[in-house]
Amino acid sequence: MIPAKVAEILPELVPFLHAVQERRPDDGTWCEAWTVRDVLAHQAGNAEELARVLRAFHAGAPVATRGFDREEPYRRMSDPQLWAAFTANCEELAEVAAAAESDLPPDTPVQWTGRTVNVPFFAEHLREELILHRWDLTGDDRTAREALAAPWMTGHSVHLVGRPLLVRGSAGLDLGPEGRVEARLRTPGTDDVVVTADADGATIGLAAPEGPATIESDAAVRVLLLWGRRPADPGRWHSTVGPEELRRVRTLLSGY
Repeated sequence: MIPAKVAEILPELVPFLHAVQERRPDDGTWCEAWTVRDVLAHQAGNAEELARVLRAFHAGAPVATRGFDREEPYRRMSDPQLWAAFTANCEELAEVAAAAESDLPPDTPVQWTGRTVNVPFFAEHLREELILHRWDLTGDDRTAREALAAPWMTGHSVHLVGRPLLVRGSAGLDLGPEGRVEARLRTPGTDDVVVTADADGATIGLAAPEGPATIESDAAVRVLLLWGRRPADPGRWHSTVGPEELRRVRTLLSGY
């Protein structure tokens, strides 16, 4: 049973847990290299690290963010141990986030993975991870589509995670000193997500719609594309730029 306060701070936790319970630990997922168990280990490490970094900052003794090797102890656990560790880590994060948000201004800068975020980022980031990785388990069910389409998911992905999301894809592009990729991901009725990559690096941001879209889709699909995912129904996105340009954009949007 998840405490009510934890479910209030992390409302996506219970749907994620239900999705895990409905599958075998060794079932495959839409995250191609991971089983359900791998997803849960990843999430356990995420929750632990978010809580650890925010707790240390709140206590006045900031620590650096660890890499994804933090997940290895969880991969060695039995299935019941992993389940218990994950839920305990989520409860810890909820407690730490509530205390920090009570004591600190929301715009207080905190270091996370080499960039500056704010205090609300820590709970919000796990919420995003719970939505995204629940989709990895379930695919395009109604709960996933509604959660992915929430405007804050696009905002968080662009403003707080966007540039790290493009690092892997940028490395996979052979642009040379003069090459450039620029794309507009459009959802009707909202600002475009604009991504670029050239010899100087990659950028991502929101801008008013202008000119033709590179890819047009619903809001949920756009978030999936930013994270290197693909909806089960490819008819939910549209493009007229041609295969070569589309291939370069999809390479840039490879996700983590």
